[in-house]
Amino acid sequence: MKKELPFQAGDLLRAVKDVRDHLRGSKKLTLRVTRVALPAPAAALDAQEILHIRQHLNVSQPVFARMLNVPEITAVSWEKGRRHPSGAALRLLHIARHHPDVLLHT
Repeated sequence: MKKELPFQAGDLLRAVKDVRDHLRGSKKLTLRVTRVALPAPAAALDAQEILHIRQHLNVSQPVFARMLNVPEITAVSWEKGRRHPSGAALRLLHIARHHPDVLLHT
C-alpha cells in the first residue's frame, strides 16, 4: 500500500525559485557533505603472517576459512604462499590480527 504524499505547492515554488536563482548566479545551492577519515589501504600479508593469525586464533584451516567466509583451499593457499589475499579479505585478516575476538563472536 503506497502512502499518498500531500502536494505542497509552496515547497515546489520555492525549489523552482532556488534553481532559477542558482542559474542566474544570485544563489548558491549546496549539498550536505560529510567528511570521514578513511584508513590507509591494508598492507600485504605474507604466508607466515597469515599462519600466525590462524594459530593465534587456535583454529584449524577449515575453521579459519569458515570464519573468514572463504573457501578452505583459498585459506590454505594463502598460508602456503601460492596466493595472496587482497581487498576485503586482506582488510578482514588485519582485523583478525589486531582484534581476533571479533571473529569469535557470532
